[in-house]
Amino acid sequence: MRRLVFITQQVDPGHPALAATVPKLAALASRVDELVVLADGAVPGVLPANCRVRPFRAPGRLGRGLRFEAALIRELSPRPQAVVAHMCPIYAVLSAPIARPLGIRVLLWYTHWNATRTLRLAERLVSDVVSVDRRSFPLGSRKVTATGHGVDLSEHSCREAGQGEGFRLLGLGRYSPAKGLETVLRGLRLAIDQGLDARLVLHGPALSTEERGHRAELDRLVSELGLEARVRLGHAVLRAELAPLFQRADVLVNNMRAGAPDKVVYEAAASCLPVLASNPVFDGLLDGLAPPLRFDRDDPASLAERLHGLAAVSPERRAELGHILRERVELGHSVERWADRILEVAAR
Repeated sequence: MRRLVFITQQVDPGHPALAATVPKLAALASRVDELVVLADGAVPGVLPANCRVRPFRAPGRLGRGLRFEAALIRELSPRPQAVVAHMCPIYAVLSAPIARPLGIRVLLWYTHWNATRTLRLAERLVSDVVSVDRRSFPLGSRKVTATGHGVDLSEHSCREAGQGEGFRLLGLGRYSPAKGLETVLRGLRLAIDQGLDARLVLHGPALSTEERGHRAELDRLVSELGLEARVRLGHAVLRAELAPLFQRADVLVNNMRAGAPDKVVYEAAASCLPVLASNPVFDGLLDGLAPPLRFDRDDPASLAERLHGLAAVSPERRAELGHILRERVELGHSVERWADRILEVAAR
């Protein structure tokens, strides 16, 4: 019997940050006899029948840790092929001393720029690290295997570009300083001053005090730059709302700091929406195309140049670019490829 234990924060198709975990779990479940999911919280009935969810939510960190370890110990018999800790290094730190002495591999899936002390400890303790790309793991480690990002292409069909006023920019993601949205606003202002009729819509959650404060800073910057009629700072959206947003846009702009490839870039590309991005990790997705689709992260002039270049080509060429991007996502970042790679590493 092929079993896998997967540890994650939430199993919730409506979660603003973790909804994409659900199709990943479904892809893994289709490849094993039983998938056991340990989660802090879970929406009932959203996973396949061969998935069993064990919640470990408890008041306080100590109580949660004790419930987690008790649940994990119970699920190590019959022996699983591996334990996969998803995004939270502490899960790997708690799992490895229990599972590895039993000969059970422990994998950490992590893609973020933040190299915390807990992450450094987790990297030493686990059998393997899996990430979108070797560069999307912030530590130099021989344990890293690239898996792609795991996009469910069935959720994303090539959009029919709608008609709108001007050149329409879309930005999606948390209102975090790491997203580089100040540069996006300044680049837009510069492009408009150079004659481009463009508008920007941003959508995303502000989940922390820092993010709420940053959104307020962006509101002020919009006013300072005189962009009130050109920019809308919107709320978080559900995954079901992505398709109409992609349809109403001409380009997705992403300026996330290096080391954390935003999944929404791959989702937009899977919907045949052209993307402009600054993160070097997107080179395999975006390079080798004309007009160029990557810009320099802290350089508004570089972004303005790319906006002009993309706006200048025909709608047919932008549609062609979108189809090329979707093909690249399918080749390297589909949820099927992701699940296959996870199980390949688990079987080492």
